Amino acid sequence: MIQLLSSFAIRTNDPAKEVAGMLCRDIDAFSFYIRDSLQPAIRSGSEEDLRHSFLTARKYYKRIEWAAEYFAYASARFINGAPKAEAELPGYMILNPTGLQVMEEHIFPAFDSSSRNLLLGQTDIILDKLTVFKSYFSGIPIAGWQILDAAKLEVFRIETLGITGYDNPLSRNSMEECATALQALRDALAPYSTAGNASLQQLNRSSAFLLANRDFDQFDRALFIRHYANPLTTAIEQLRRQLDFQGYRYNRLLRQDVFTLFDQDAFNADAYSPFLNQEHKAAKAALGEALFTETAFSGNRSISCASCHHPQTAFAENLAKHPDVNGTGLIDRNVPSLLNAALQPQQFYDQRAETLEEQINDVVHNPKEMGGQIHTALQAINGSGKYEQLFAAAFPGKAQPDSLAVTEALAAYVRSLVRMNSRFDDYMAGDDTALTDEEVKGFNLFMGKAACGTCHYMPLFSGVLPPKFITQDAEILGVPEKQGTKNIDYDRGVFKTLLGYNYFDSSRLSAFDHAFKTVTVRNMTKTAPYMHNGVFATLEEVMDFYNEGGGVGNGFLVHNQSLSEKKLQLNAEEIRQVIAFMHALDSR
Repeated sequence: MIQLLSSFAIRTNDPAKEVAGMLCRDIDAFSFYIRDSLQPAIRSGSEEDLRHSFLTARKYYKRIEWAAEYFAYASARFINGAPKAEAELPGYMILNPTGLQVMEEHIFPAFDSSSRNLLLGQTDIILDKLTVFKSYFSGIPIAGWQILDAAKLEVFRIETLGITGYDNPLSRNSMEECATALQALRDALAPYSTAGNASLQQLNRSSAFLLANRDFDQFDRALFIRHYANPLTTAIEQLRRQLDFQGYRYNRLLRQDVFTLFDQDAFNADAYSPFLNQEHKAAKAALGEALFTETAFSGNRSISCASCHHPQTAFAENLAKHPDVNGTGLIDRNVPSLLNAALQPQQFYDQRAETLEEQINDVVHNPKEMGGQIHTALQAINGSGKYEQLFAAAFPGKAQPDSLAVTEALAAYVRSLVRMNSRFDDYMAGDDTALTDEEVKGFNLFMGKAACGTCHYMPLFSGVLPPKFITQDAEILGVPEKQGTKNIDYDRGVFKTLLGYNYFDSSRLSAFDHAFKTVTVRNMTKTAPYMHNGVFATLEEVMDFYNEGGGVGNGFLVHNQSLSEKKLQLNAEEIRQVIAFMHALDSR
């Protein structure tokens, strides 16, 4: 029925208008289905009928997902956003989870009939947002270049989120839903197809492969990405170039003109920089590299950035926590890697800094970490003449260094530490010899049964959510205070950051208590120990913790754990394979 409703296209001389009309019809079909089938099943249907109706409704959404996520992202998250609260700082709001993922938790693995009213309330929210979508696509013109841009992003969404079970972790109908999304893209791109372009053919091949391989645990994700998704996004980008579509250039982390997620320099390290002027970047980075080892920034003139961030350990260090600047205790958290730190929209485990510049300023002035003052350090720096030539090259025409110049230079150096050049990247770019069979199996587990990829999103393998990469996840894992105890760590993480804004009442922040930013697993083999408090000494300990279901699964009292407490049921061989894969993520 979904295919039939979408196949009646009104031909026009304006392909974009034709696609907008298709979207409006798909939105109507989704709305009708909710009212005529899903809501009746919720009110009085059997568990089997409800599950069938719900899974069908999800496929109706998948037909419009590519456009909803691109053109109406703020509304789309109310239909199929993550089932956890979000803090929206500019609007001073805590957004409660709504939509299909919330509904899934009440339908799978077993339906509780007492949730019927809750489910009906969720469908009303979805219907309201579909009205917003219909108004948008029937009233605001969309352009051909946007359609192709959105289509490519949807394929990126499928390979990074869709095939991992990110938005259907309980029903796990991932492959069929992804195939539905690709079939919708085929209809959207058909008016733009050109002779010799393979996009429609690749869409057909990819959706057929997904439908022929629906087993979630056995699905070969590495094969799909390399032989289906990569050629498909390449064909869509080639089509855009053939049509010479020149649209608005967004300042996105993932560059707009990439062919695949694994292109060289696919990610823009300056995307989160507060400076529009990117002149003299190399010179600023050179100055920042020199300042990285400068001890004048610390209160006792003995600690530099390099004291904690060591190149040989991926710019982290192999201590649970570094001694504080006063020598009387330890700093609050484990030292994170600086490699690829530029590729995240917030810094620190508690996400309290929006930019690298803010992060640097915070560390220098933190009474435990460096305990210094940049303006005081500048007196010694300017008097030494040590950086005179480097500064002149980085900031020509500027009389002398100031605090802004220092933080900008240090941030420029950190932005130069982007290293997306692991053996895994080579493999995904086409080098068949870059990974062993065990590592490929580990990747497939990571992205599937082991559920690592539903929080550590490929290809950054951090919590920066693809494909737009504008938000960053934080999770409540129930990390223990120390090994051998069932007490979770005292550190309250993101909760404390949000409380510091002074416009959130603490009673509204329970969903963020003990939440910490999801860090990248790239270069993890060099950065032990692990977690925000360095409690786990080895990757084996980390995997055992997750395999048991985090804090709750290990018997800890965690009232708000966002990580599933369900045991992963990974055997010893599978754990070895996942760890082997993580070794393939080391930068070179």
